[in-house]
Amino acid sequence: MLAIIGGTGLTKLANLEMSFQRVIRTPFGEPSGALTFGKIKGRDVIFLARHGYGHTIPPHQVNYRANIWALHTQRVSHVVSVASVGGIRPDLTPGTIAIPAQIIDYTHGRQSTFFDSTEKPVTHIDFTWPYCEQLRQRLIIAAENAKQKTVNGGVYGATQGPRLESAAEINRLERDGADMVGMTGMPEAALAKELEICYATIAVVANYAAGKGTSKREIQFEHLESTMQESLDRVRTILEKLIEHYGS
Repeated sequence: MLAIIGGTGLTKLANLEMSFQRVIRTPFGEPSGALTFGKIKGRDVIFLARHGYGHTIPPHQVNYRANIWALHTQRVSHVVSVASVGGIRPDLTPGTIAIPAQIIDYTHGRQSTFFDSTEKPVTHIDFTWPYCEQLRQRLIIAAENAKQKTVNGGVYGATQGPRLESAAEINRLERDGADMVGMTGMPEAALAKELEICYATIAVVANYAAGKGTSKREIQFEHLESTMQESLDRVRTILEKLIEHYGS
């Protein structure tokens, strides 16, 4: 089963033929909302809005453990995360769609593992490659089939939020090797890895990061919504192509 986690701007999938919703209780609390079951291109899909269906949950308060566990209980094997980011690298201009390959985690205080009980053995996961390469490649092929240009690779810097970063912080991220910055990439990726779920991200560049490009002096919020909506329309076509060939 394939699941899609929608981020900012993607609280529903227009191309999803909804069948039903299911509220899932987890040992880790409440997920962001009910899981939405439906079909895209005749194939079964589960959708979850990361920030809630009313977009009311800020990134640092998302119950990532409950979200991933709820999907796990429904036998989800693959998860595509859709996330908005700020572009740090010069070619990651607003409207760009990227499929990142690496993560740097700057978050703090988030419940970041399922293995934090003293009643269970200490468990480590190999996080050398945080994203599922098989799914990453499928997304790249799907984008090509949909005739949508994407950037293959890049390093996602995950920050705490909900505020945006200072120009100095973005400079630090750039020195560390981050190409884009977002607030929801972690611990979501690590939790999926712990449950052996194949996980990858479609990153939509909503704006230049602080101090870069047209955000040199300030973030141009008035342009964010139109940029995101146009980009998310393109993401939907990529997802359609991915799902059309999912499992084939």
